[in-house]
Amino acid sequence: MNRRASSVLISLLVAVIAFHGFVLLKIIPYTIAWGGRLQSDMEMYVFETISILINLLLIFLVCIKTGRVNSFLPTKAVNVILWFFCGVFVLNTIGNLFAQTIFEKFFALLTALFAVLIGQVVRSENK
Repeated sequence: MNRRASSVLISLLVAVIAFHGFVLLKIIPYTIAWGGRLQSDMEMYVFETISILINLLLIFLVCIKTGRVNSFLPTKAVNVILWFFCGVFVLNTIGNLFAQTIFEKFFALLTALFAVLIGQVVRSENK
């Protein structure tokens, strides 16, 4: 098991959740999140809540894969879902590379790192 990859991935996901939490609390303006596409507080609350829940799901899946949490899901299902997330991050990386702002383009590095780390975690042996 690649413990380092899973630990780094979980740490980064916690940081992303904190970022979205700060947006929800309006500590960080929502105009810099979601490519500046959010038009209202209500949109921000919906998108940020969904983002936090998806990131929590990803942490949960990584914890299952690494044996930190007992699973009620078959290993194959966990692997398929993690590969799906890996694919989403690859596509998101491509999208960020073609973004209009430097701020958004910077996130291509982060999403590429997520894809690599998820790939390492899902390819590793179960604990």
